[in-house]
Amino acid sequence: MKLRKAYMAVALLLAVSPLFLVLSDMVGYREPLDLAAEALGLKDVSEEVNWTPFFDYTVPGLPPTLGYVVAGAAGIALVTLLSRALRRIVK
Repeated sequence: MKLRKAYMAVALLLAVSPLFLVLSDMVGYREPLDLAAEALGLKDVSEEVNWTPFFDYTVPGLPPTLGYVVAGAAGIALVTLLSRALRRIVK
């Protein structure tokens, strides 16, 4: 029962995640690591060394808000699968 409630809470957060994307754009939020790199004068090579299929939490061909949800769902699925596998290994 507890696990089901946790999954429901995660699903709810995933469903409202596009709201956070819109709000972060409205208030001008920028990632702290981006700000630190800028303060240190480091060059942004993220587009040159793109190793992820979900660059900037987007999915090619989808609108940004939908891509944000898909990228989040993929991340949640990966973490869930890894945690279940580790739990089985430990048992």
